[in-house]
Amino acid sequence: MEFQLGQDWQLSPIKGDTGKAYLGLKNNAKVFVKRNTTPMLAALSKEGITPKLIWTKRAGNGDTFSAQEWLEGQVISTEEIGQRNDVVDVLYSLHHSKNLIQMLEKIGGEIVTPQMMLADYENALPQPVASNRFLKLVLHYLKTHVPTFDEKDKAVVHGDVNYKNWLVCRHYLYLVDWDSIMFSDPCVDVGTFLGHYRPKSAWNSWLLSYGMMPTSENLEKVYWYALLSLLQEVKKYYNRGDFDRMNDGITQLKRIFSD
Repeated sequence: MEFQLGQDWQLSPIKGDTGKAYLGLKNNAKVFVKRNTTPMLAALSKEGITPKLIWTKRAGNGDTFSAQEWLEGQVISTEEIGQRNDVVDVLYSLHHSKNLIQMLEKIGGEIVTPQMMLADYENALPQPVASNRFLKLVLHYLKTHVPTFDEKDKAVVHGDVNYKNWLVCRHYLYLVDWDSIMFSDPCVDVGTFLGHYRPKSAWNSWLLSYGMMPTSENLEKVYWYALLSLLQEVKKYYNRGDFDRMNDGITQLKRIFSD
């Protein structure tokens, strides 16, 4: 289904999880359009973390459409994302940008604590997931080892750094899809990335390259967020009926939980 935005841009939906992404065409111009995404895109593109923002338009029904530079890049594989050294640079830039903190504060960015994330996981948890013996064991661990989080140390966090949200264009790495952006502990992103794509034996060296000392406290925090992100993935794929990916998530959980 295609539709017009005003009298100029024609939008065609792009298949994806959110159903809010479009290819925008006008004459020979092509842009990537997202509906009702974060107003942070301009600041993020200025930092070079996500592709350049071209324009923002408001439709008659109140929806906001944001257009970014269309890049002929590629989404990379789970194996490749785990081996790329520039992931460290992108996440470090995101988590340590004072400008991004100021911008997210201006638009009322939410501070999300580990307790809130844990409660979100347990909310409407499907009974087969809730009753699974191994998943219950992981959840018990999370409940009894909730990490500390001081809100004055908050950072801008992407919130969903899975491999599908990394785009390579002309050897440059971008992080895309910012619908989950929030204030939180940077270990949310770090733990998610390491838990999915790096063996635990490589966590110490990765943290050092990121600029975080691999102390027992930091490693325990990263481990906690890694487990939680995998539990969230299991719940998501169960709800979608994608049991192959759900089982992949459980397998990865077992790999790092028992390691």
